[in-house]
Amino acid sequence: MKLLSFLIEGRPSYGAVKGEGVLDLGRRLPWRSLRELLEADGLNQAAAQLASGRPDYALNAVSYAPVIPDPGKIICVGLNYRDHVAETGRTVTEKPALFARFACSQVGHLQPLVKPKVSDDFDYEGELAVVIGKPGRHIPANRALAHVAGYACYNEGSIRDWQRHTSQFLAGKSFAESGSFGPWLVTTDEIPDPSKLTLQTRLNGAVVQNTTTDLLITPVPELIAYISTICPLAPGDVIVTGTPGGVGAKRTPPLWMRPGDTVEVEISGVGILRNSVVAEAA
Repeated sequence: MKLLSFLIEGRPSYGAVKGEGVLDLGRRLPWRSLRELLEADGLNQAAAQLASGRPDYALNAVSYAPVIPDPGKIICVGLNYRDHVAETGRTVTEKPALFARFACSQVGHLQPLVKPKVSDDFDYEGELAVVIGKPGRHIPANRALAHVAGYACYNEGSIRDWQRHTSQFLAGKSFAESGSFGPWLVTTDEIPDPSKLTLQTRLNGAVVQNTTTDLLITPVPELIAYISTICPLAPGDVIVTGTPGGVGAKRTPPLWMRPGDTVEVEISGVGILRNSVVAEAA
């Protein structure tokens, strides 16, 4: 299934993609959000509704929200592809480099990314996002994928000069509406192995990042095992697994996202996350 969060006539809801339409699960099921559906282990009920129901709206009639608008945690992984480590001049660390984003820092598919007025150093980072479906703590790597609800695309827009203010990444990673998450969650029955995907980022149609997810330094199961040792993982939590080489900051000259640009993150088996770029209002 492809599950998404959206707004229709100002009303927030969530649903399942059927053909070129959306089945409104928020009107059919007792849970108010996609996160609540995952918390209630409601994927089977969603699948039953999808099998028997007819779409309520055309896909192009809804306004996409971030896949999980209200995640309890967004945990991001830095420096998780060797080519990105190399272009930054760093060395591979023994353990994953983790940092957090906030929910207010992300928008949905087809919603504009906002370049902050305090910086011109607005960079793209195409990444695979993992959405947790089953809670757990101290999850063994060999059982970790059983805790995953599905996968989505993520553009972890980064404000590079603010990121460099200190050795901590958070300042450059949580500007309002600077990243995107979508277009939907694809459940694990359609993607049983997240290490067999291709990821490509395009800026105004030009390919700027291209990789395969088998090149992750710390793969998805080991990330889940490591993070769940630190804190319990809950349904709706999001792990953003890291970006490959090719970021704008390390090009000569640097390649920044500008108002008027269009940026796309495409992951095989998932889809295309597309966003325009606008300037922050004065």
